[in-house]
Amino acid sequence: MRRRATLLLFCLVATLVDSRPAPAEEIRVAVAANFEPTARALADAFEARSGHRVVLSSASSGSLYAQIRNGAPFDLFLSADADRPRRLTREGAAAGKARLYAIGRLVWWAPRQRGDAARCRRRLLRAKRLAMANPQTAPYGLAAAQTLKKLAINPAYLKIVTGENIGQTYAYVASGAVEGGFVAASQLVRSHESRGCRWPVPASLHPPLEQGAVLLRRGGGKPAARAFFRYLFSAEARQLIRDSGYELPP
Repeated sequence: MRRRATLLLFCLVATLVDSRPAPAEEIRVAVAANFEPTARALADAFEARSGHRVVLSSASSGSLYAQIRNGAPFDLFLSADADRPRRLTREGAAAGKARLYAIGRLVWWAPRQRGDAARCRRRLLRAKRLAMANPQTAPYGLAAAQTLKKLAINPAYLKIVTGENIGQTYAYVASGAVEGGFVAASQLVRSHESRGCRWPVPASLHPPLEQGAVLLRRGGGKPAARAFFRYLFSAEARQLIRDSGYELPP
């Protein structure tokens, strides 16, 4: 009888141990500056549901890529382009293939000027001082440089204030330090900014701003990181991304 009671007690303890929730994990995410506010909203929803903690580090995509290559302890990378995540996969730094999670839009925004999109475009053609992100490290900056070229605007005749990333560029434009600048459409949506005029840059003036995500090797061994990566492509997450001013990949 005593042996049977001991066995039952052992089984009960084992059941209780097995039924305990998995301990919360910390997920470290490198996120492109344009997507940081949306990533924070996604992280908040995921944290509330899972109990895990998501830590975001925001910078230009080029800067984050370099940090990852140099061993920065990130679990996921949400880039503003598709090329860098794919490169990390080819270089063996990822735990799987990269996937597109959003398609961004570029906007010329002049907060101190008024008028419709057509008038705003004409203002751009006459601008002398404007802001854009660094084309070498920020995909939105590269798209802005390509737009100027397509519009036959010679940068040599402009005073260009260069932001290290699109977040810094937005701050320059919002402050009135320049006549206007190229920002992400999502920044205007999430900030509810209504001042001035804006011209949505036609997609034909630059390659598509396809934004890719990849689960890094460090995150591949963490169930929480894998779960957050899956969540990015859920119906709930896609709706939030759309509501933030992005288009969705198929």
